Amino acid sequence: MYILFGKRCIDFLVSLLAIIILIPLFLIMSIIIKLDSRGPVIYKQKRIGKGKRDFFVYKFRTMIVDADKQGPTRTIEGDKRITRVGKYIRKLSLDELPQLLNVIKGDMSLVGYRPGLKENYTQEELNSKLFYYKPGITGLAQVNGRSSLSRVDKRRLEYKYCDCISLKADLKIIFKTVCMVIKREGVN
Repeated sequence: MYILFGKRCIDFLVSLLAIIILIPLFLIMSIIIKLDSRGPVIYKQKRIGKGKRDFFVYKFRTMIVDADKQGPTRTIEGDKRITRVGKYIRKLSLDELPQLLNVIKGDMSLVGYRPGLKENYTQEELNSKLFYYKPGITGLAQVNGRSSLSRVDKRRLEYKYCDCISLKADLKIIFKTVCMVIKREGVN
């Protein structure tokens, strides 16, 4: 209980501070996205979070408008739906920055499991301990292989995180995430 309260306080304060510091970057990104392609700067998509409650996750738009018109699909190497600027934004994981607003709103945490589409979870997963907690911008799966991991391995790491939630673990994951972004590996 105390750990979750401390986690929420840190999430809120760090996210608020990050947004204030990153305002110039948010403005530059917005201009670049608008100049590169038509459509909104921010992309929002319904995801499932704590308590199996739906919420909208926010990201900088990196794909053409209506890219998921036939239903959301995973992106692949060389995906034609990704904009010219979008490929660089994704590589640096800058598309994730608007999720700081999700953290401030209380829908997400800085660290947790990645929020997914409800239809991408099995019934067993929907009834698991995963949904006792808030999803995160980054997590154990993101810093341990991310897209190279199988679905089973990602879930295993997400469950492992739920078993050992601590501020110390969160700090390690945040540090690893920052190192990965600096090395330009991204963490999507």
